[in-house]
Amino acid sequence: MSRRDLSGAVDFAVLDAVTGGDDGVAEEILGLFVQQAEMWSQMLDARIEGWRDAVHTIRGAAAGIGAGRLAEVCADAEAAENAVAPAKLDHVRDAMDQALADVAAWRHELMLRSLKG
Repeated sequence: MSRRDLSGAVDFAVLDAVTGGDDGVAEEILGLFVQQAEMWSQMLDARIEGWRDAVHTIRGAAAGIGAGRLAEVCADAEAAENAVAPAKLDHVRDAMDQALADVAAWRHELMLRSLKG
C-alpha cells in the first residue's frame, strides 16, 4: 500500500520490503511499534538509568519500519555525553512523534481502503 510517504518521517518502501508488501503484516508491525513507543517514550529521560537501552531499542525498531531520521537521532543520542543527553532525547521525542504521525496516517489510509472493499 505504501504509495506515498506522508511527511517523509517513515519510508514505507522499507516496510514493504520487510513485509513483502503484505498490508496485514505491516499493520501488525506498525501496531506493535505504536504500542511499544508508549513505553519507550516514558524512558526518554536522562535521569532514568535505562534511557540508552530504550534509545537503542527505538533505533532498531525505527530502522525496521523505515523511520530513518528517528534511527539517526537515536544513534546520536545513544552516543551522546550525559551533559547533552536531555537535548538529544528531545530530538528523539520529536522524531518519534513525526514517525508516529506518519504511522497513524498510514494505518488510517489502510482502514479506509479496507472499508471501500
